[in-house]
Amino acid sequence: MIHVILGTKAQLIKMAPVMVRMNQRGLPYRFIYTGQHRVTMDEMLDEFELKKPDVVLYDGPDIVSVPQMLFWVLRLLGKTAAGRRSIFGNDRDGIVLVHGDTFSTLLGALMGRVARLRVGHVESGLRSFNLLHPFPEELTRVITFRLSHTLYCPGRWAVDNVARLNREKIDTRTNTMSDTLAMALSVKRRRDHVPDQPFGLVSLHRYENIFRREVFQALIGYVEAIAEHKLLLCVMHPPTARQLRRYGLYERLDRNPKIELRPRYTYFDFVSLMEAADFVITDGGSIQEESSYLGIPCLLMRSATEREEGLGRNVVLSRYDPRIIDDFVKGFQRYRSAPLSDQLCPSDIIIESAMQYA
Repeated sequence: MIHVILGTKAQLIKMAPVMVRMNQRGLPYRFIYTGQHRVTMDEMLDEFELKKPDVVLYDGPDIVSVPQMLFWVLRLLGKTAAGRRSIFGNDRDGIVLVHGDTFSTLLGALMGRVARLRVGHVESGLRSFNLLHPFPEELTRVITFRLSHTLYCPGRWAVDNVARLNREKIDTRTNTMSDTLAMALSVKRRRDHVPDQPFGLVSLHRYENIFRREVFQALIGYVEAIAEHKLLLCVMHPPTARQLRRYGLYERLDRNPKIELRPRYTYFDFVSLMEAADFVITDGGSIQEESSYLGIPCLLMRSATEREEGLGRNVVLSRYDPRIIDDFVKGFQRYRSAPLSDQLCPSDIIIESAMQYA
């Protein structure tokens, strides 16, 4: 049996094509949901026409802080040790697929190991080579590499990052996000949420940005300065909205006539906004990948990135440098590139490999 362990919206978006293709091929799989993010999860499962979880490990409010996450991991791991076989349907020969670099990733890998099943890490091999940045993602990756038996790496560069590890390495050629994006582009999507004037799209939510007051205030200052030249749609992730209110910035942004605070969207609706935007400002790795596949100019609000997608083409790493930010905003048109047309289908590569152990 193939067991898929997920806990966040971003993980579901990137693993959805794997699960959809298993459905299309009539391959049974067990979906274990850790419950790290509850908001919009059911809506997204419906959007991708996926089944509800076979097992739900946590059914409470969203977990957003590091202490909460640590407590949650330890608590669920203890529960898993007590009933590890029942969680995996008494499977003794299957493979557990985990994704990315969240606490759900680490928990899933530990659960798989405790149950003595094979562990496969999807989107493996990403490294910043700095354990404190991004934190705790980089540390989570390093531990997950060592807990996993098979590393599904989204490119040769990612394979090279884990070359010294004695693990099976599968080059999926690109990220599963490319399959997800192809699904979104193939369906008819609503357009009533897309402005009829030029706009930029903003999505900021990373822990190291929004939970450091000085950094967050500086980022908001950049957003306000950019809004003097272009309408900006700011997608409000719940932690971002909470931190804006905590620092007294929410009302200020809400009163700005050139800034629209928008709720989080379903994935297909968000893709519609990305397609129509003049540029994207983000700190999210997934949006960096999406913009690279779409060829949308993207300003990455980070000091470093462990992903290579789009760099040197349509993605500009800001390094929080006002000169780089200003140069991007004034000349974003030169960063627009043709969408990538080569569909490599990394999801099928992952499925073919996992079937050997199912």
